[in-house]
Amino acid sequence: MNRGRRREAIFAAEGDYHLFLELLQETTKMWNMQVSAYCLMSNHYHLLVQTPEGNLSRCMRHLNGVYTQRFNRKHNHDGQLFRGRYKAVLVEEDSHLLELLRYIHRNPLEAGIVTDINDYHWNSHQGYLDNTRGWNWLYRKFLLKMFAKSQKKAQVTYLEFVNRSDSEEIEQFYSRKNLPSIFGSIKFIDKIKNRFESLSWNKEIPAASVLSVDAEAVIRVVQYAYQITEKELLTTKRGTTNIPRDLAIYTLRTHSRKTLSEIGAAFWIENYSTVSSAIDRAKKILEFDVNAQRKFKRIEDELRKGQQQT
Repeated sequence: MNRGRRREAIFAAEGDYHLFLELLQETTKMWNMQVSAYCLMSNHYHLLVQTPEGNLSRCMRHLNGVYTQRFNRKHNHDGQLFRGRYKAVLVEEDSHLLELLRYIHRNPLEAGIVTDINDYHWNSHQGYLDNTRGWNWLYRKFLLKMFAKSQKKAQVTYLEFVNRSDSEEIEQFYSRKNLPSIFGSIKFIDKIKNRFESLSWNKEIPAASVLSVDAEAVIRVVQYAYQITEKELLTTKRGTTNIPRDLAIYTLRTHSRKTLSEIGAAFWIENYSTVSSAIDRAKKILEFDVNAQRKFKRIEDELRKGQQQT
């Protein structure tokens, strides 16, 4: 979760909600973040996510950072939008998870913004009732199965569950001034603390990334995929698009911790805005160009093979 600086609005117009949701879906694809629930309020948001790659920090940096850039550009603002780093709570995968799902979806109801949970459009509540393809990006099936095995029965049970008030436990949890980092049973909390206690002193352990690739590996694999020389990959002519280079830059951006400036140095680019433009071009190409999509999949597959061999 995160909120606006000094509790200021982070969604100033309806288009901002759409902008955030588009970016959220983009983040799920880029970083393999599985979003199970969300609720966007005028000055804060809640997300319920799983990060199989252990890269929550990278996901949230992309989401908050890029949204701030786009929001500021749209509203002619500058500077910080959020109050700071996001707050994350680890949740036990049992009834506590369902309690949190209900809490997130009931947020606008409890805040008095609507009197019927079905009337709020900026949360994922309808995604648990709607079977259309538009909601397929929402990682909700495993949560629905916690209500019932059949989807129809699960949806009925979910609706009954979400229409009941939040539990006293979760209300007390979120009423605390200093929010704990774990929500679950005492046994679960003790288990997590014991598991990671031995690592708490070590400040050198880095957060995991999706592939943790380096520029040399990316360049080598893209060369192989397109059967081109390194010079052909790294150089461009004015007025033409070098698709292999754009895909290589995009790959390094999405699968490493490198900054735009660091990526630029690897591809002989001095201006980081040029790197950003290449990334945007690659995204558009991957939306419509089937051949580029195949090449990109091959690139990622080869990078994964390389990791497994090292």
